[in-house]
Amino acid sequence: MELDSGYFYYTIKQYDTIYKLANEFGTTVNRIIVANPNIDIYNLVIGRQIIIPVGDIVKTNINYNSNILLKDVNDLKIVYPFLEIGEIGRSVLGKPLVYIRIGQGNREVFYNGAFHANEWITTPVLMKFVEEYSRAFVNRSTIYGYNARALFYSTSLYIVPMVNPDGVDLVTGSIKNVENAYKKAQEISSNFPDIPFPSGWKANINGVDLNLQFPAGWENAREIKYSQGFNKPAPRDFVGYGPLTEPESKAVYNFTLQHNFRLVIAYHTQGEEIYWKFQNFNPPNSEYIGRQFAASSGYLLADTPYNSSFAGYKDWFIQSFNRPGYTIEAGMGENPLPISQFDNIYENNIGILTLGLVNS
Repeated sequence: MELDSGYFYYTIKQYDTIYKLANEFGTTVNRIIVANPNIDIYNLVIGRQIIIPVGDIVKTNINYNSNILLKDVNDLKIVYPFLEIGEIGRSVLGKPLVYIRIGQGNREVFYNGAFHANEWITTPVLMKFVEEYSRAFVNRSTIYGYNARALFYSTSLYIVPMVNPDGVDLVTGSIKNVENAYKKAQEISSNFPDIPFPSGWKANINGVDLNLQFPAGWENAREIKYSQGFNKPAPRDFVGYGPLTEPESKAVYNFTLQHNFRLVIAYHTQGEEIYWKFQNFNPPNSEYIGRQFAASSGYLLADTPYNSSFAGYKDWFIQSFNRPGYTIEAGMGENPLPISQFDNIYENNIGILTLGLVNS
């Protein structure tokens, strides 16, 4: 039994029925049917192995890393085979930049998380939403009061839960086995002794801040950050030697160009604020949707601080497409936020995650 994976394999016995198994293992008929699309539920074959979904797949009480993400994505696909799984590219160290698509509608929406390494808690937030949305769809129920099946058939939600897997693995301690990469990061960090290592690391493994890589006032960002002393690879705030030099930011850029996203949300921590503007751009309905997000979460709809108001992903999206784009600063405290904050963060953000689909 792989109960830690949210499912296990079961061998059909005489007199078994789907209804009997659902009742016996505390799951639903619909979940078993969806996880086993090739079985005839009225003619179960004795000796055949089937999947029984039980419990949760995404663990929300552990420090997340890229290996856990890949396992959870694989397990979600087993239990919810309607999910589309793919890659938008690879990281500096060759790790897959995974995307998940849920929904079959014409309206496309894009959420992403963990642009910044020490903001990795945003990854399980997005993954938990995928799991709860999938379960609500299968069980013909609601998510945040909205009919999950209606959302599924009207909208296609794409999620890249971990834009910066190398950096996340550095912060969570799971990259030490990649000796050269860890040493390189230590050397970069040694030039910035006031930034704790590795907990203060936001950048990718090259020491470039991936959310300062986009062609939306990149030169302004360079001027600001260089004046602050971040004029070379650093644990945070180095814009790179040009826009889109890093494979992770370039992958998100190209993925966006390949789609027709009506709305995007980039998840960060911390501060419990929602940033919705880029300079003088004011996409239709952007403030209205932002106020809905604020009301559902209790977060403040705010203007981005000037020194952080250039070259971000949502800045480029707003500038290029004149459509709503948001940076959500989830949680409160010092990054990396402890996983003990997860339940509070998720409860505050499930409304935003759902309303992003409703308002697309």
